[in-house]
Amino acid sequence: MNTTELQKVKKRYNVVGNCDALNRALDVALQVASTDLSVLIVGESGVGKEIIPRIIHDHSPRRRERYFAINCGSIPEGTIDSELFGHEKGSFTGAIGESEGYFGVANKGTIFLDEVGELPLATQARLLRVLETGEYIRVGGQKIMKTDVRIVAATNVNMQKAISEGRFREDLYYRLNTIPIQMPALRDRGEDIILLFRLFALQMAEKYRLPKITLTDDAARQMLRYKWPGNVRQLKNITEQMSVLSEQRQIDVDTLLKFIPQDEESMQLAVVGNSGEHSYENERELLYKILYELRGNVSDLRRDMNSLRKQLDEARGLGGAASFGGITAISPAPTTMPVSRNERTDLSNIEEAEAEEIREPESLNLSDMGRQMLEKALERNGGNRKKAAQELGISDRTLSRRLKLYGLDK
Repeated sequence: MNTTELQKVKKRYNVVGNCDALNRALDVALQVASTDLSVLIVGESGVGKEIIPRIIHDHSPRRRERYFAINCGSIPEGTIDSELFGHEKGSFTGAIGESEGYFGVANKGTIFLDEVGELPLATQARLLRVLETGEYIRVGGQKIMKTDVRIVAATNVNMQKAISEGRFREDLYYRLNTIPIQMPALRDRGEDIILLFRLFALQMAEKYRLPKITLTDDAARQMLRYKWPGNVRQLKNITEQMSVLSEQRQIDVDTLLKFIPQDEESMQLAVVGNSGEHSYENERELLYKILYELRGNVSDLRRDMNSLRKQLDEARGLGGAASFGGITAISPAPTTMPVSRNERTDLSNIEEAEAEEIREPESLNLSDMGRQMLEKALERNGGNRKKAAQELGISDRTLSRRLKLYGLDK
């Protein structure tokens, strides 16, 4: 690593910090700049990923050509193909003329695709073709266009998870990730936090002619302990707020805590319930409820299917089946057909018999879970079955059937 050149780059692009991870990211950017290899910058939102593609472009043979930074997450899905690849006149409503798109205009230059993980799958396929062949087709066109563009992409998305969930193409990921660059989170940069604070405080003092704010030793230690979920962007915002709003120009811990959000819970697992404390018992109870409701839905669906099958069988017995050219069409009896009192009683008995016959496998100890959920729901609602059913998200009839099933209806 050429330390002198690295310091020049930091000064030119106003990069503050000396942590090893940051220096490594800058060094890789300088090394890859002379090539045409695709680069994928990975890091949390607010860490300053946009500096890397600018460094790569300015130190590449393409530095005299155009550079475009495009936020893929800010372009509507319906127009992103047109924005990137252009369109022909009349290809859609409002296309009063043709457009070259970014890939046409940036020919010989560099395109920075920020938030590339937000691209729609159809656009990902187009982008993959550009990366592999340099070819693309405008929206509404048929002619194959050629472009010679260096692509640098960035994302704050967990790409492996996005691939497993089918939200991002695996082949495109490996095509973009030829050279990976990891930007460190602010909380991992140690003393760089204090250096950045001093920079932002100085900038505010010079811009608005204000006395510069400083930190006490205790306040500085507090800043180092904070997790900075918004990274450099959040640090800059808080420094600007204190520069304008704080009457004291030396920031102590008490003053600092007025500006730093006290949201440590947001960095932990979600809290379930109203107790204000994390409870694995409550999480387990919620999981039981979900499994129990799912089991009830499956049972109801099976019962309805059996009931429908029996109605169709009865319709066949009543002569409701007609044959057309060898194909039998079954017409179920009209729902308005009068039914005698005895017939209604028979149908009710059939339903009761079917309900008794339908018993799904008791896998995953669902029977024990269901019994426990019913007991707790009744206990919480003072034995009120209607309220217990509402809490469980099931009907009163389903609750009664479950109580009978588990022997709790006494």
